[in-house]
Amino acid sequence: MTNARWQRWAVAVHLLLIAGWMAWFWARSPALALAGVAAVPLIFRLGMAPQFFLMAWVCRGDATPRPRAGQLLRAWWAESRWASLVFGWWQPFRHQAVADWLPPRASDVPGPRGVVLVHGFLCNRGFWTPWLALLRARGHAFVAVTLEPAFGSIDDYCRTIDDAVRRVAEATGRAPLIVGHSMGGLAARAWLRAVPGSEQRVHRIVTLGSPHHGTWPARGARSTNGRQMRLHGPWVRQLGQDEPPARAAAFVCWYSNCDNVVYPPAAAMLQGADNRFIEGVAHVEMAFHPRVLQDCLALLEQP
Repeated sequence: MTNARWQRWAVAVHLLLIAGWMAWFWARSPALALAGVAAVPLIFRLGMAPQFFLMAWVCRGDATPRPRAGQLLRAWWAESRWASLVFGWWQPFRHQAVADWLPPRASDVPGPRGVVLVHGFLCNRGFWTPWLALLRARGHAFVAVTLEPAFGSIDDYCRTIDDAVRRVAEATGRAPLIVGHSMGGLAARAWLRAVPGSEQRVHRIVTLGSPHHGTWPARGARSTNGRQMRLHGPWVRQLGQDEPPARAAAFVCWYSNCDNVVYPPAAAMLQGADNRFIEGVAHVEMAFHPRVLQDCLALLEQP
């Protein structure tokens, strides 16, 4: 089952719960019945709160600045909002709404630099919905991939990324920027390892909350790619050993002290990379933070 399909089922369950609440309470109190429209979504949002408590406890002795209570509260609320949009609308229903944009060039002169967008675990290309309109408005060609099978090996995604890089480079005449969120950053590194000469085919690689050294929550993962993301697990260790030391210089790695999915914070950093700390920002939220967006747009303008 694709990620879009099971997420549509999740939305359907959500709506059924609201309908059930309203049907149960309507005869007793129409006001209480109508409150279900807000109560059920709020319950789902509250269900995300333990992620932040667990992250704060696991990282309590970390060298990264410890998040304040207010930061955790703000990050939880922002993350629940973004997660509702990503998993409740864009990915299940809008993942094919905006096609990849590869405008033809009028001559042999290179066009504006393009972008390859690589989503993370349990996501699809719909994750990048706000990016697509922004990139097109600024004239940057893009391909947003969907990594399948959803629970397969990260190494199996290399062909998809390779094809996307080729298509954007052909359309623009320039090496593209790769932006990878979460597992997408690992998929980009796996592609660099698997394809000879791939380093010369990209401008930079930006990773947003990517578990370069794995992540603590993956300790109980059962899927193939989930096990590969276990903290300091064999797959991420081997990936690091296989990389030439100079490769990290091509990376910009964003990390946060409020990332509720990839932690401890150092797990999202690479030695030798341009590691950029963004304080108080949660995992999904990071991909849509104005500072991150503006920084990526600036990288597109670099020679």
